[in-house]
Parts: sequence; structure tokens; C-alpha cells
Amino acid sequence: MNNINYNIEMEKIIDKNRKEGLKPKLLMQVCCAPCSTTVIHRIKDDFDIDMYFYNPMIYPRTELEKRSDYVEVLAKRIGLNGKVIVPANNASDFYEIAKKRKDSKEGGKACYECYRLRLEETAKYAKENGYDYFCTTLSISPYKNSKWINEIGRDLEEEYGVKYLYSDFKKRNGYKMSIELSKKYQLYRQSYCGCVFSYNEMLEHNEKMRERNTDK
Repeated sequence: MNNINYNIEMEKIIDKNRKEGLKPKLLMQVCCAPCSTTVIHRIKDDFDIDMYFYNPMIYPRTELEKRSDYVEVLAKRIGLNGKVIVPANNASDFYEIAKKRKDSKEGGKACYECYRLRLEETAKYAKENGYDYFCTTLSISPYKNSKWINEIGRDLEEEYGVKYLYSDFKKRNGYKMSIELSKKYQLYRQSYCGCVFSYNEMLEHNEKMRERNTDK
């Protein structure tokens, strides 16, 4: 599936369901509250959404809990009728990927495997609990590879027999909208992706910026 506009693919799915009078049950893997804002606004009228906060790589644990808490806050403030599901999020789930990530920057092969880890757990839960579709908010970010995300979703749809909602939520100014909606709903916006490696990269970047400003 090369050079595909995944936003258009999503709109085709939604249009088909509307014509058939369907409002499917969807399990949405959420990485954080800010990224979820635009997504919920865009698809809440066409799906019964439950939010699935599975992100075992987030470091430190206090950060994971803070992001999880704000997903709950968003669900209440935005008036979502569905559930917020928070599984165990065991850091050990990320261990094998972490060994690869330590030698690469964000956006490399280890990140692909991290996408797959989270999406596969979502597909499994969707299969076990009778959802019609599963999806993720990850594509809202301009730093995430939407092609990878959608190819993983396609493969997991075939493997688990649950429909995947193709998407590229950064389209139609989705990321900009998420910033505006985060302010509206007074949400915590994190300053790094989540794992210990992106956390350290953020600290290194901040230190370089401080040194640069000191030298001026």
C-alpha cells in the first residue's frame, strides 16, 4: 500500500458504514490525551469509541500515570460515552524493543516495533472483547510514520480478524487542532514521546539550547 492517502481511506470506510446505517464499536489505542482530542472530534459521531491506554514504554512511571490520568480527564471533559481502559502497562513488555532503541534515534526500526507492540495488544483486546474495529491516535503526530502505522494495522486486521480503521489524523490540520483543543480542555501536554530514550534525548536537547542561549 504505497502512496496511499489514509485519511481518504478512512473517509471511505466511514461513508460505507453511514450508508449501511452502522455505528460500529471501535477500540482506540491512545498514546495521550492531547493526541486523542482531534481524533475523538473527527470520528465520535460514526463510532462507539472505547479508549485503550496501552503504552508500556512510557518512562518514568509517574509520567505514565500522569498521561493515563489526563486521558480520563479528557473523556469526561469532552463527553465521551465510552470507557477508558487501562491495562497493566508492564515495562517488561518493552524490554526487547528497548535493547534496539538504545542504539538508534526516534523514528528508527525500534519505533516501528513499538508501534506494532501497542497495536497488536489493541487488536488482541478488540478480538477478545467483540469490537468491530480498532485504531490508534498515533498518526496525529507529525513525528510518527503513518505509512508504518497503517501497514501494521492492515497486517493485524488479517491476523486477528478485526477491522482496522485506516487513518492519518494529522491531515486536515489535525495536529494543529489537537494543540488548540488541548488548551480548550486544559490538558497536560508532554514534551517527549514517552520512552526513556526519548526522555534522555529531550534532556540533551534542552541542555544544548541552554548552552546556546548562554553563549549569546
